[in-house]
Amino acid sequence: MIQPALDFFAERGWQPFPFQQRVWAAYLEGHSGLLHAPTGTGKTFAVWMGPVLDWMDGHTARGGPKTRADAAPLTVLWLTPLRALAADTRQSLQEVVDAFDLPWTVETRTSDTSSTVRSRQRSRLPTALITTPESLSVLLARDNAPAGFAHLRAVIVDEWHELLASKRGVQTELGLARLRRWHPDLRVWGLSATMGNLTEALHALLGTDGQGILVEGEIAKSVIIHTIIPPTVERFPWAGHIGLKLLPDVIAAIEGVRTALVFCNTRSQVEQWYQAILDARPDWAGLIALHHGSIDYEKRAWVEDALRAGRLKCVVCTSSLDLGVDFPTVDRVFQVSSPKGVARLLQRAGRSGHQPGVQSRVTCVPSHAFELIEIAAARAAAESGRIEARRPLNKPLDVLVQHLVTVALGGGFDPDDLYAEVRTAHAYRDLTPEEWVWALDFVVTGGAALRGYAHFRRVEPDSGRYTVTDDRIAQTHRMAIGTITSSGTLRVKFQRGKTIGYVDEAFAARLKPGDRFALAGRVLEFIRLRELTVTVKLAQSGAKGLVPRWIGGRLPLSEDLTGTIRQKLDEARRGIFTGPEMQAVRPILELQAAWSAVPGPDDLLIERVKTREGHHLFVYPFA
Repeated sequence: MIQPALDFFAERGWQPFPFQQRVWAAYLEGHSGLLHAPTGTGKTFAVWMGPVLDWMDGHTARGGPKTRADAAPLTVLWLTPLRALAADTRQSLQEVVDAFDLPWTVETRTSDTSSTVRSRQRSRLPTALITTPESLSVLLARDNAPAGFAHLRAVIVDEWHELLASKRGVQTELGLARLRRWHPDLRVWGLSATMGNLTEALHALLGTDGQGILVEGEIAKSVIIHTIIPPTVERFPWAGHIGLKLLPDVIAAIEGVRTALVFCNTRSQVEQWYQAILDARPDWAGLIALHHGSIDYEKRAWVEDALRAGRLKCVVCTSSLDLGVDFPTVDRVFQVSSPKGVARLLQRAGRSGHQPGVQSRVTCVPSHAFELIEIAAARAAAESGRIEARRPLNKPLDVLVQHLVTVALGGGFDPDDLYAEVRTAHAYRDLTPEEWVWALDFVVTGGAALRGYAHFRRVEPDSGRYTVTDDRIAQTHRMAIGTITSSGTLRVKFQRGKTIGYVDEAFAARLKPGDRFALAGRVLEFIRLRELTVTVKLAQSGAKGLVPRWIGGRLPLSEDLTGTIRQKLDEARRGIFTGPEMQAVRPILELQAAWSAVPGPDDLLIERVKTREGHHLFVYPFA
């Protein structure tokens, strides 16, 4: 039954890995599961071939559809955490469909999908739909949702580790519970590259009633973690987060590679690094670009296409490019500032050498001296295999309340039946009857706090069935579905109407006509703010502007990384400085030991300082 897949690989000069063949066989035997394998080893083909082979075994391929109406109905749902992954994933899936000349259509549905495609999908979904957890909830909120998913056979959850420990992961669990209710034999497969708690992740994916298998791709993937060391650490910044002090070293390293990705932790940092590189190397204009979630979709799509084609020398980016996207031309990755987590560093390193058997390489660029310790700790943790566990959330009632309204819109529900269904989701396996009644009361009356406000009475019981009857509530809910919290964002457009990107409302509210700010690599002049749109024009050549600040840009250190940092500090306390980073920061730590103390693994460092302004107390838990 797997021979067509073997032929597909052979025609391209590939040899399937054993883990890929194990996933094909497991799927064809009716199993669900979780695939854990290094980045760039072919996980997409491993899980995609199963549904394709299964369909071919039960049908006689009759060639691609002459019209969209001839195509097979929705058969496979592919969930991705980032809309940036959707287009790249679609190309990979379409390659297989074209190779076998299947009567299938493959489409995406995210916030970037055009209104024309969305309108068409209202009447008929494609055979394979690549979408996000939020868009899945929107589909479940249709009154004809059961009919739309009537032929669904499989759900693939890409980058499950990215969703698992978040409310978006819980939203996914509830969506899967709903789909399993309609299709008890539904096969669900998750993909993951960097995660420590695999068994727990498998249980969260498959729910309390699900049985599945864990497949691990045992492929050695070499990752080289290198650091640009400042020549004189005493003159290197002791604080800050931009890191431009080492810009000349980064540019020199980029010159020697084909294509590089420069990862920054915030969108503001991306804007500043892009402009700094362009100022230093104006001859690279047209060869460098920037990519983050507040840039308009068309611009981001252009950057991704140019990366695939090898037309760009460098792209400065955020996490919008650190998951799943395949850019074979990238042979060097830079991480500006501390990676804040071991898994994040390895994930970003995997964007280089994104092919089986090819070495991945990441160069860390510290923004201040003490980040050398964090980088040394991240390397030590990676080399010892200490990768952060992603702990699933337990019973977030706000996500449950939102799901109740979604299901009420999607045809309504019986409370006893839905309670049983919700408890099959791993996050709500211990949901008590009292908590369930509280959630029901909240969507029906607004609960004790909001009972006096009519617009919080969203769901109405009628003869034991709960539905939404108010069209305004239905429209508002569909537009607001999601668990990503952020401040209000405003569209930024030129006077002639072309969209550039988005800025936070709080930032835009401070602008006055004539103020300049940087966005998407351009310096723009503010004209006016009207009807949730910021109208701008290009500033004069050579002008400088403010860099927007977006809410949610600060990343905490992971608990696993802080533990390794404590170990590195303890070694320094005992006079042990292992590795180039610790050797470089040694003079500062020795000064710290002379003036104060370097804490041990169980110490809480507290420093008291007296200045002209008064007395100050500093507490350093380091975790």
